Amino acid sequence: MSYAKGFADEAALEEAMSVPDPALVAEFATVPGDLLVLGAAGKMGPTLCRLARRADPGRRVIAVARWSEPGLRERMQGWGIECLSADLTDRAALAALPDAPNVIFMAARKFGSSGNTPLTWAMNVLLPAMVAERYAGSRIVFFSTGNVMPLVPVGSGGATEETLPSPIGDYAASCLGRERVFQHAGAHAGTKVAGIRLNYAIDLRYGVLHDVARKVLDGTPIPLAMGHANVIWQGDANAWTLRALCDASAECPILNVTGPETLSIRALATQFGARFGREPIFEGEEAPTALLADASRAFARFGYPRVPLGVLVDWVADWVQRGGRSLDKATKFEVRDGRF
Repeated sequence: MSYAKGFADEAALEEAMSVPDPALVAEFATVPGDLLVLGAAGKMGPTLCRLARRADPGRRVIAVARWSEPGLRERMQGWGIECLSADLTDRAALAALPDAPNVIFMAARKFGSSGNTPLTWAMNVLLPAMVAERYAGSRIVFFSTGNVMPLVPVGSGGATEETLPSPIGDYAASCLGRERVFQHAGAHAGTKVAGIRLNYAIDLRYGVLHDVARKVLDGTPIPLAMGHANVIWQGDANAWTLRALCDASAECPILNVTGPETLSIRALATQFGARFGREPIFEGEEAPTALLADASRAFARFGYPRVPLGVLVDWVADWVQRGGRSLDKATKFEVRDGRF
């Protein structure tokens, strides 16, 4: 398979991230009916909605958000997506949303969670409970995070779905609460649910690779305590999320979703440094453990990611060096104490 050397602008980037592959088109057709995406204005939501629209052009795709980013709503409407405004924590607003047989739940709170922990728990546990009740008869795929799992030895291959969760901090604990709420909905109401335990999605405008590249280019010290990570192209993560609608069941399967490599932050920074003609500045030493996930089960279900790590590194290096726009949403992958 051949890959582009880079992307001229954001329009080209979003176009590439929203091209459906044959597997998605075929599986998406087996879950007919409207698709409702809750919390659609975040980093992944816009291209997920566009991907769904392109995978089935005749399907109604409804994106729900508060729409704080100027121009985003209009851009998505230009893609043929119906955009609704709602505060999902308002029960009346949630009740007024249209019924849909297929729901993707993306609303969550991470950054700033340590500063307002009650809001974090409300967004990450109470809201999922409200959505599970409102859409009890729908298929629901929800996003979780690898942060619910313990830090594991770097050479272990990562935590599996059978690894006992051990969240650190309010954000991770509340995300485990989200998983438990949806599992409860499946067990007691028969709601068809599936979970995507993601870490970390990559877009050239944000993500672990972007964070490290920016630090190298700017001469900012790179913390090494969380010295390793997993990443996956956002286009692949979105495609797998839509395909997971086929797997939603009362048993609420939850999959680790990430790439196959254990990425060394030091090695990554060194690669960027060679490309930029800059010597990376490192801070601290690598700990023997890191937040890592084994996504073997997802690979068996969906295949390996279409975009390999080496290509992602090339794309990010090109984007950052040319001054491509940043979303200014740091991943904070280096955090080990759970305080976001």
